[in-house]
Amino acid sequence: MKHLLAAALALSVTTPALARDILLDFETVTGFASIDRHYDGGTDSAGAAGPALGVSFGPDALGLVNDAAGPYFSNAPSPVGVLAPVGMDATMNVTRGFFGAISLFYSSAAAVDDAVKVWSGFNGTGTLLAAFDLAANAQAGGCSDTAFCNFSSLTAAFDGRAYSVTFGDAAGAAFDNVAITALPEPGTALLLSLGAAGLVASRRRR
Repeated sequence: MKHLLAAALALSVTTPALARDILLDFETVTGFASIDRHYDGGTDSAGAAGPALGVSFGPDALGLVNDAAGPYFSNAPSPVGVLAPVGMDATMNVTRGFFGAISLFYSSAAAVDDAVKVWSGFNGTGTLLAAFDLAANAQAGGCSDTAFCNFSSLTAAFDGRAYSVTFGDAAGAAFDNVAITALPEPGTALLLSLGAAGLVASRRRR
């Protein structure tokens, strides 16, 4: 039994197949409300509930949704809502961490170096693992129907485990379809790994 548990623990921390792909498309957030715990089994600051993905946001990360006073954006990959950072506390925290790479779409009124940063700790702490430079692409190609009418995609690969992403230096930009690969909850990983280790042990006995 000790050997089986040891094998399961090893598998639970090394098997990429146990990871979970997460896409944040901001389609169910409230306009001009803090996204808050909308993607963490809670609600945004306006009370709108979302899925329990283990992702939360600081108070300066707002949802932006077109309304009667808009439209504010167009041509986003997901048409209903986007993320709009309005201050330095526009941070995304991932409870279990994520690894490998992060991708996103953005529209920015100004060029900003190191506007979005990926960190090894929560709330923009620890080691800087990756950073995105933004181009002034908001109305690229001559589009002018909204303030953010052109979205470009970016992807950054990194080593190690990340726990947060800071958007605070990107005020004046909008983001959509943020994609990460999150690590599973320890209990889920261990149960799956116990099953895999048991199957391997059974085959060896045969």
